[in-house]
Amino acid sequence: MDACLLASVFTLLPTFLGAQGSGDNSWSMKVQAEVRATEGYPVVLPCSFSHPNHTPHSSLLVAWRQGAALLFHCTTHAGSQACEPALHQDPRYRLEGNPREHDLSLRINSAALQDGGRYYCRVEVPGHKHASYEDKMGTLLRVEAPPRILSLSVGGSQDSGFRALCEVEGSPLPDIQWVSPDHLLEGLEVGRPPGQGPPSQHHTVSQLPDIHPGQQYTCSATNPLGREQATLYVLPPRREACPGAAAPSLLLLLSLSLGAKALLLGGVGVWAVQGRASSGPICRWR
Repeated sequence: MDACLLASVFTLLPTFLGAQGSGDNSWSMKVQAEVRATEGYPVVLPCSFSHPNHTPHSSLLVAWRQGAALLFHCTTHAGSQACEPALHQDPRYRLEGNPREHDLSLRINSAALQDGGRYYCRVEVPGHKHASYEDKMGTLLRVEAPPRILSLSVGGSQDSGFRALCEVEGSPLPDIQWVSPDHLLEGLEVGRPPGQGPPSQHHTVSQLPDIHPGQQYTCSATNPLGREQATLYVLPPRREACPGAAAPSLLLLLSLSLGAKALLLGGVGVWAVQGRASSGPICRWR
């Protein structure tokens, strides 16, 4: 990156926080108020502009930010059609439009839930007084995702009682229901598990207290894009044949279904609280 380009970029950064134009009424910029995307798919944020000082031979400095964070910037040099991105630019972002044709649209490849937020488009014509502009309202990007059950686990002990935990992600945030074979059960929303950071608008954990051996419990997560569910089978304790052998404390069999399709998780994992033989049930994932 040459010294002139670097100086232009740092000149832009203080003005980003104000989200203001140059004060030149000859500018115009057109963006969409809201864009919706699906997780894992590309999305384009439209942005176009016009200004009398811009000619096909003008150099342009283009920048996009999400909130206060600068995400992307590139420069078109005189005599070149390409908009050259900054060094170490995240490859997920690229300019979809052609600045020579007044199109500054940004493409985000493989949209993720954390990409949701408000985006602002900015353009500058270097060497011209007041020849810069940023749309004040911006574009709100909403990234949607069907429910996904990240984990279904058991906590507690025989003394304090066992509880089931269902960790779910999705956008809009899924509704969670606990179901036994014959009736609905009352779960409690407990946010994210300890040590996993602050609560997220796309992530939640529901807890079902007082689960019992010999029963099965289903966690069902639903939002407008779909439904996913997982079922936990809690088997009664069994005695070990070998005296003195240590035994895990709870047996779990997990099945997962997407809509009408049932998906059995392959492999076996073990969750265990070590104790003496015959102290409690056995535990395993399926």
